[in-house]
Amino acid sequence: GIGRDTVKALHALGAKMIAVSRTNTDLVSLSKECPGIETVCVDLGDWEATEQALGNVGPVDLLVNNAAVLIKQPFLEVTKEALDRTLSVNLRSVFQVSQIVARGLIHRGVPGSIVNVSSMVAHVSFPNLAVYSSTKGAMTTLTKVMAAELGPYKIRVNSVNPTVVPTAMSQKILTDPEFTRKLKERHPLQKFA
Repeated sequence: GIGRDTVKALHALGAKMIAVSRTNTDLVSLSKECPGIETVCVDLGDWEATEQALGNVGPVDLLVNNAAVLIKQPFLEVTKEALDRTLSVNLRSVFQVSQIVARGLIHRGVPGSIVNVSSMVAHVSFPNLAVYSSTKGAMTTLTKVMAAELGPYKIRVNSVNPTVVPTAMSQKILTDPEFTRKLKERHPLQKFA
């Protein structure tokens, strides 16, 4: 997906990388594609496990927050479990990992950058994506607050808001031809990235 391709692109530019995923097999295959990267297997939806795995990581100069969960459910059918899981991965982990990295940058007295991968659904609504869209909207707003608060420390914070990108995660919502057609109609080019 987007995270894997980001790691590969930065690795190709010579960046020293720490890749994080909850799926060890993904990290093993990524390590083969990008020799020399460090990998950390942790579920970012688990606060305590994340703190244990990443609490002393670093030094980190650039953070890309890309972890996400997408559960397609109509608003009236959203379950507590779906809401809790999506909020913990899509939003709470951004708070936690960004705090870890920002504190490290401030402690070292060096500038840095945090990039939050949000989504165009933060700005354009789609049926059955209430929870995912809400977390991405919150992430976009959080990015603005982080930029204001961390800017004085020379830590730049931005978000990118991609449209639908064909990934394993997006395939979950693209199985319905009518839904896919409606998504494409919302884009000026009538296609996905």
